[in-house]
Amino acid sequence: MAAPPSIADRLFWPVVLGGAASLWFGPRALAAAGAVVAVILLHRLGRGRRFRRLVRAIAAHHGETLALRRRQECYLDPYDNLIADGWLRERDYFVARTVAPRLERAGYGDLLASRRDEVLAIVEEAASRPEPEPAEADLPDDGIAYERFCAALLERAGWHARATRASGDQGADVIAECDGTRLVVQCKRYARPVGNGAVQEVVAARSYWSADLAAVVSNAGFTPSARKLAAATDVRLLHHDDLATLAPRPSDRRR
Repeated sequence: MAAPPSIADRLFWPVVLGGAASLWFGPRALAAAGAVVAVILLHRLGRGRRFRRLVRAIAAHHGETLALRRRQECYLDPYDNLIADGWLRERDYFVARTVAPRLERAGYGDLLASRRDEVLAIVEEAASRPEPEPAEADLPDDGIAYERFCAALLERAGWHARATRASGDQGADVIAECDGTRLVVQCKRYARPVGNGAVQEVVAARSYWSADLAAVVSNAGFTPSARKLAAATDVRLLHHDDLATLAPRPSDRRR
């Protein structure tokens, strides 16, 4: 995409034509040309403000998703260091695939490189909204209680859900049904991203329980290998916050 005209390009013809007109029509023509130049300058000077306003609007529109992805992709390692590598990749992806195309279409694409830090700060602000209740500190500490917690969230969303027994579940911690759709869930209360072992288990559970949908639910994020395997096996990777609004679709039911 070609760069937008510079301020000098925009002012060239108004100045030239205004100067020429003033020779024929006097001070009034010169004043009119001056007014045109002033409008162009004011519009140009406000471009940065409009750029920021557009970025804030884009980030705010996706704020809930950004906040959820930030919670999923940030975690504390065993040494109490905040590991945010996954979130930083997610943030860059959002800027490249969502923000940049909108800026290009609106004529602000040339500003993105020079104002990238400003854009990232706006996205961080939008993603830093407080976590909805229940807070992480209020989550059950042990795995079995977390399974029951996830089943209760599904019940609120309209599913008939039950946590399975600790043994003999064949990879399904929760089994839920709604409108003829059966869902099997692996629940992982972890302090670090969940690996692809959980995806493999829930794939087996989907077959064993003849389920339509399979999901891994965690309070933490997921490793890149888990995401890759989930995409290949049609497994949903969810944060427990997603369960409160999870609803089956007609296309989810296996034929």
